[in-house]
Amino acid sequence: MVGYRAGYAVLGRRAEAEDCAQEATARALARWSRVEDHAAAWVARVATNLALDRVRKLERQRRHETRPALVDDPVAANRHDLVAALRALPARQREAVVLRYIVDLSEHDTAQAMSCAVGTVKSAAARGLERLRTTLGPAWALEQP
Repeated sequence: MVGYRAGYAVLGRRAEAEDCAQEATARALARWSRVEDHAAAWVARVATNLALDRVRKLERQRRHETRPALVDDPVAANRHDLVAALRALPARQREAVVLRYIVDLSEHDTAQAMSCAVGTVKSAAARGLERLRTTLGPAWALEQP
C-alpha cells in the first residue's frame, strides 16, 4: 500500500503506480533478510525511486517529440511542478520529504529506511520543505506538521 501511494503521488496514474509498487515489493522479497525490519519504508523508498525514473523517461521522450505537450489539467501541471522541485532537492532531503510527507511514514520508520538517525530525518525534511517553499512559491503553502 505504501509503495502504491508513493508511486501515485509522483506519477498520478494508477496503473503505473501499481507497477512501481509491484516491482518494489518484488525487490523487497528478493532481499527480505536485509529489509524485513523496515520493509514498508524500504518499499516506499524504492517505489518512489522507480516512479521518479518513469517521470525522467517520459520527459526524455517528450523532448524528442516534434510537437510540445500541452498540459490542460491543472492537477497534472501541479504534479509536474512538484516532481521537478523534488528532483532539484539533494537526494537526502528528497528522500526525507517523500517518505515523511508523501508516503506518510513516521520519523522513526523514515530513519530506518534512510539508515540514519531520527534527528537527521528531521533536519533533512525541514531543509527540504524550506527549499520546496522557496521553489514552488506561496501558492503551494507547504505546512510543516
